[in-house]
Amino acid sequence: MTKRRKRPNFFGWAVFGLILLFGYYFNQIYLPTQPNPFDATPTPTRSWESYSTEAQELFAAGKLLQAIEAYKSAIASSPQDPTLYIALAKVQVFAGLPRDAQANAENAILLSPNNSMAHAVRAWALDFQQGKNGEALESIDKALELDPNNAIAHAYRVEILIDSGSFENIDKAREVSRTALALDPNALETRRARGYIFEATGDYENAIQFYKSAIEVNPNIPILHLELGRNLRFVFAYDDAIREFTTANTLNPNDPEPDYLISRTYATIGEYEKALQYAETAVKDRPTDPRYRGNYGVMFYRNFYYTDAVRELALAVDGGTTDGGFPIQGMALSNDPRVAEFYFTYGLALARTNQCGQALPIAQTLQTKFPDNGDPANGIVREAATSIGQICEENLKNPPVETSTPVDAGTTTPLAEATATP
Repeated sequence: MTKRRKRPNFFGWAVFGLILLFGYYFNQIYLPTQPNPFDATPTPTRSWESYSTEAQELFAAGKLLQAIEAYKSAIASSPQDPTLYIALAKVQVFAGLPRDAQANAENAILLSPNNSMAHAVRAWALDFQQGKNGEALESIDKALELDPNNAIAHAYRVEILIDSGSFENIDKAREVSRTALALDPNALETRRARGYIFEATGDYENAIQFYKSAIEVNPNIPILHLELGRNLRFVFAYDDAIREFTTANTLNPNDPEPDYLISRTYATIGEYEKALQYAETAVKDRPTDPRYRGNYGVMFYRNFYYTDAVRELALAVDGGTTDGGFPIQGMALSNDPRVAEFYFTYGLALARTNQCGQALPIAQTLQTKFPDNGDPANGIVREAATSIGQICEENLKNPPVETSTPVDAGTTTPLAEATATP
C-alpha cells in the first residue's frame, strides 16, 4: 500500500509515436513514389520531329529503306499529321514501292482531303510501275485544281502524260515541264521531269544534262542514276552508263534493275560472259520476274549454253516453277521488242537443241505477229523466225550431237543485233 507508483515515461511514448508516424509516411507516401528496382528503366519517348529529321537525313544519304522506317516511327508518334504520310509516300515511290506509296498518299487524303500534294503523290504512285495511268491523270488534275502553282505536281504530270502513250500528250508534257521548272528550278522533281520529256522525244543529250542536274540536288537517289545511265547508253557512252548503273546498284543492292541494265549493256558491246553474270544476279534478286528470267535465258544463248537457255526462256515465255520452287507467270507475245526477243531466242534455242516440234510453231507465230512492213524491229524478228526454220532443216540432214559443253554456233542469227538494242 505504501509502494510508490512509477511516473509515466512521456519521452518514450513520444519517440514511439514518432516511429509510427515515420513508418506510416515511409510505407504509404514515400515508397509508392519510388521506381521498382526490378522494373526496366523507362526510356524517354522520341518526338515525331526527331524521327522526321532522321528520315530526311537518311533520304538525303540514299538510304531509302531506313528512311521509310524512320517515317513510319514518326507517324506512330503523330498519326494525324498528313505531311508525314506524304513524305513517306514520296520515298516509297523512289524505293520502288508504289503500292505502299499509294496507300499512304490515300491516308494523307483521308486526313486532309484538299491537300494538293497528297493527291499529287497519289497520282505519281498510281502511274509509277503500276500503269494505272487513267486514275493517275484524274488524281494529278485534282492536285493542280487545288493548287495550280504546285511545281512538284506539274513535274509528276509530265511523267504521267508521257506514260499515257499518247502522242497528243507529248506537246502537253513539254509545256508542263517548262511550267514546273519555272515554278521551282531547284527542285529535284522539276529537273527530272525536264529530263524525262527530253528522253521521251529522243533528245538524249539534253536528257543527260537535266538528269545530271537532278543528281546535283541529291546524288544518292538510285532511280536518277538508272535514268542517266539509260540515256548514256543511247549515245553509246557505255562505260559511263555502266558506272551509273553500278552506282544505282550500290545505293540499292536489292533492286534487280541495275544488274539487268548492266547485263544488257555488256551484251551490247559483246561481253557476253559479263552479261550472263549480271543477268544471273538480277534473277537472284527477283526470281519470279519473267523479264529478268528471259534476259537470263538470252545471255545463256549468247554464251552458247543452249540447254540452259531453253530452261530459262521456257519459264519466261510459258511460265512454270523454278528449281527453287518459285512460281513464274509467263509473258504473252506482244509488240514489245524485249518480249519478242525472248520468244525468238526461245525458238532458236529449241532449234539448236533439236526440239523443232516446239521451235517451228514459235517461228510461225512470229511470222504472223510481225508482218513484213519495212519496220526494222519486225525485220529482226522475221529474220530470227527464218533462222529457226533453217536450223531445223539442217538438223534433219545433220542431227546435232549431244554435248556437255557449250557449242560455238557462230553469229549467223540476228540475235547479236537484237541484244545490241537498249
